[in-house]
Amino acid sequence: MYKKTLYLLLFLLLVSGCSSNRYQKLEVSATTWIGYTPLFYAKEKGWLEPLNIKLLHVSSLSENMYLYQAGNADAYVGTQYEYDVLVKNDASLIPVMLFDRSNGGDVVMSNVSIEELQKNTDAIDVYLEMDSINHTLLKDFIQKYGLQDKTINYINRDQAFISTLSTKDINKATIIVTYIPYDTELEKHGFFSIASTKDNLNLLVVDALFTRQKMFHEHKAQFIALKKLVDTAVEVLEKNPYEFYKTIKPYMMELSYEEFTQSLEDIIWLNKNLSTELKSRMEESHFPTNGLI
Repeated sequence: MYKKTLYLLLFLLLVSGCSSNRYQKLEVSATTWIGYTPLFYAKEKGWLEPLNIKLLHVSSLSENMYLYQAGNADAYVGTQYEYDVLVKNDASLIPVMLFDRSNGGDVVMSNVSIEELQKNTDAIDVYLEMDSINHTLLKDFIQKYGLQDKTINYINRDQAFISTLSTKDINKATIIVTYIPYDTELEKHGFFSIASTKDNLNLLVVDALFTRQKMFHEHKAQFIALKKLVDTAVEVLEKNPYEFYKTIKPYMMELSYEEFTQSLEDIIWLNKNLSTELKSRMEESHFPTNGLI
């Protein structure tokens, strides 16, 4: 482990001497999600600077997508939902590298049980990010539990706002679609999980870094180097989780170390080899796997 880290530092020293001439600035946008923390770790360790990579931190999945659409980011990290939306208008969009698969990290929460939702005759308030995987998760949940006949009041908010909601201020049946680390904050405010990608929702949610083919070829060396940094960060996390946590803590709201390590159980890292089964499932979902770093 330490030998690999030493090699990485030597690599960074090597590129730092010529980065200003060799690399053009590459801007990557990312949200607060447990699976993207290797990027934040690399940033805090100063690993991105020699590669002239700037990491933009945004508060919502939809903001992340709009930032990229507007040309204010060269690449973005997100799920296959954002990819499906954007590739319709830009066929050159490709996934460059994988991060993780949600295994409970995407959650449907409520202040009442599923049975109470099914019996409910009033409108149900649903807080979510509409232009994100949140919406897909909600549709899957509604279909699975037969809530199609219910009146749904969709309330489109970012997760930073949603995480401030409290059951003390709500007097009607409410659903929240969220993800780590925001679910931990909502639990403290009285909400509880009623479904997730780990147990009762069979929804495939994969996180990756995306960019246009032209952008990838222009910055290929930087993307390959970034992949090495992500892999190294994941290795640090597995060997020394507390040091990793202390480094990325500013990005994780009020998540304690215990909550952080527990949340890691809700994702599966995909930065190494893919299983044949998962690769087939991704391809069935029209998520290209050829050409991934």
